[in-house]
Amino acid sequence: MKIKKILVSQPQPSSGKSPYFDIANRHGVEVVFRPFIKVEGLSAKEFRQQKINISDFTAVIFTARTAIDHFFRLCEETRVSVPDTMKYFCTNEQIALYLQKYITFRKRRIFFGSTGKLDGLVTMLQKHNKEKFLYVVSDVHDGADVAPLEKAGITYTTAVMYRTVSNDFGADEAFDYDMLLFFSPSGIESLKKNFPDFEQGDIRIGVFGPTVAKAVKDSGLRLDLEAPTPGAPSMTTALDLYLAEQKQQ
Repeated sequence: MKIKKILVSQPQPSSGKSPYFDIANRHGVEVVFRPFIKVEGLSAKEFRQQKINISDFTAVIFTARTAIDHFFRLCEETRVSVPDTMKYFCTNEQIALYLQKYITFRKRRIFFGSTGKLDGLVTMLQKHNKEKFLYVVSDVHDGADVAPLEKAGITYTTAVMYRTVSNDFGADEAFDYDMLLFFSPSGIESLKKNFPDFEQGDIRIGVFGPTVAKAVKDSGLRLDLEAPTPGAPSMTTALDLYLAEQKQQ
């Protein structure tokens, strides 16, 4: 079956320069951005149940801009005044620059890694090992998320400040896709929740990351495209190659 319509389970890029748009033009396919999941913040009451006092900490670890948003939102809702001496450790420069939305950017208290992953921050965290670190996470974090900190002996406290929930499809919302692309196990869970009688048939499924691939297989679905690979480090590269191969068949 020819692939004509692809669902990308992510928010639509704000820039018209996304590689997905180039792929759509090059292969004559329609690309629709429609997240299967959405993020919502914990209420102040829910956060207080964790018995965490933000004022007790001298540094915060962020791995996503969403974490920054909900950290400062909860500080406001719980009436916590964040001191100017607070230090911020981010997994990449883009996340660090996002802090400008809430604070004045000062290099002496904002640090970021170069790998985009938590393990790229470890050396920096070890240099500031006298700080009391608060690690802002979502409700779906697991042992793998904190493994670099544990291995390096970093003392930290995890604080759940937001959760991932299913972004349900409306009764009149069309589901006529030839290919579905997923980026988290939660997306697979949402698919099964929205369509409990889902039969894959000729619908192709592509994923980014081994945990998502496992979720597809554990759900009894067929995995047609997986990234990253040595030849396709991104989902867009993998999709481009896959569509090109399909044309030759």
